[in-house]
Amino acid sequence: MTGEITDLSAADLSAAIHARKISCVAVMEAYLDRIERFNPDINAIIYLRPRSELIAQARLADTELTDGHSRGWMHGFPQAIKDLSEVKGMPCSFGSPLFANYVSAADTIHVERVRGAGAIFIGKTNTPEFGLGSHTTNPVHGPTRNPHDLGKSAGGSSGGAAAALAARLLPVADGSDMMGSLRNPAAFNNVVGFRPSFGRVPSDKAADLFLGQLGIAGPMGKTVQDTALLLATQSGFDPRDPLSLGPEDLELRGPAQTRGMKIGWFGDFGGYLPFEDGVLDLGRKAISVLADIGCEVEDITPDFDLAELWQAWLTLRSFNVAHGMRALYDQPEKRALFNAQYMFEFDLALGKSAADIHAASTVRSRWYKYMLALFKRYDFLVMPSAQVFPFDVNLKWPEEIAGRRMDTYHRWMEVVIGPTLAGLPVVAMPAGFGSNGLPNGVQFVGPPRGDRAVLEFAQAYEQAAGIVTGV
Repeated sequence: MTGEITDLSAADLSAAIHARKISCVAVMEAYLDRIERFNPDINAIIYLRPRSELIAQARLADTELTDGHSRGWMHGFPQAIKDLSEVKGMPCSFGSPLFANYVSAADTIHVERVRGAGAIFIGKTNTPEFGLGSHTTNPVHGPTRNPHDLGKSAGGSSGGAAAALAARLLPVADGSDMMGSLRNPAAFNNVVGFRPSFGRVPSDKAADLFLGQLGIAGPMGKTVQDTALLLATQSGFDPRDPLSLGPEDLELRGPAQTRGMKIGWFGDFGGYLPFEDGVLDLGRKAISVLADIGCEVEDITPDFDLAELWQAWLTLRSFNVAHGMRALYDQPEKRALFNAQYMFEFDLALGKSAADIHAASTVRSRWYKYMLALFKRYDFLVMPSAQVFPFDVNLKWPEEIAGRRMDTYHRWMEVVIGPTLAGLPVVAMPAGFGSNGLPNGVQFVGPPRGDRAVLEFAQAYEQAAGIVTGV
């Protein structure tokens, strides 16, 4: 029964719990047994709480159901929150020695909502130091390994979440995404990741309230339906985030009717981006599935200066990343503990003026208008989720792709910046496995505020492609 419980989708697990076909204690035991068996090798879940405490909480959840009370659709779900978000009373290291002994005093907003939906927090999921770079490793907890090949990276920064989901250590998982941190690990681990429209999931991080507008929390799931269910829990206006969006019906109505839809395929962006051999082949395989279900697919060669867009991205990202930690940077003894990625962001940010920020924002606005023009011609846009397959877990980052040197620690993930800069909803879907046996994926990009529509489109693809996630 243990294997059957952890194999269930989150939607089916919720239904089984509420129908009293499975007890919350049985669910907790099944997941903890699997964590005990596989997590020592994968290192996806950190700060795991004592088993006796968790079983006691699951027993209480069963008692509540017996008394006719359900906290919500996640009642009794074991959950581990990404270690960049805070859970009241639990450690939160952000992957940094600077916060190795820090304990959170309050829940992050989306965590508060997951708690309210009935989840039981069992621990945290591993992340790169301060979430920088799409490779989950840090000096506090070490690397998270890919369940498909323990010698490979799980991606990041939601690498712990994606690996835990792929290995069926969690029924559903949360993450966050600035530079593909939900999309890259989804591709590397063969699961579903969703970057919502900006503002869909509120943030209470002070630096993000007005000037952020790049990073956002979001869901990951074994299926599109599971992902949408968690999104609905995370979403909605909160006065602590003045830019958060109001309530909206995000419940999926079923797979989209795709016949006659027009789809734009970016591929390698007109030769601008390099890809490891085999990655684009998987993208084309996904495109062929869309064609089989009636979509009209056209190749897009971007009519935009993509090098200028990259420079704007560097400016805006470094401004957002660096200045949120300026107080620590100004203390030499703490600055000495920053990793190379953080120092890169500071070196870049401190050399920029307000005029540089404004100029980069202008480029971003032009890109948004360009994307709007594309959505007059296409229902959805499709592009690869990553430029490489999962790489050696001992590498800091890929330094070369197809003979082209990467000039920054994150240049190898340039494919993800377009949707971020436009604030668009993006579903990262599995595209299959290469000849090397490793997974990769594609991004389905929806129009502004088209979260439900792009998830329903992804659901149609999921059904047609026969997607089976995880390992």
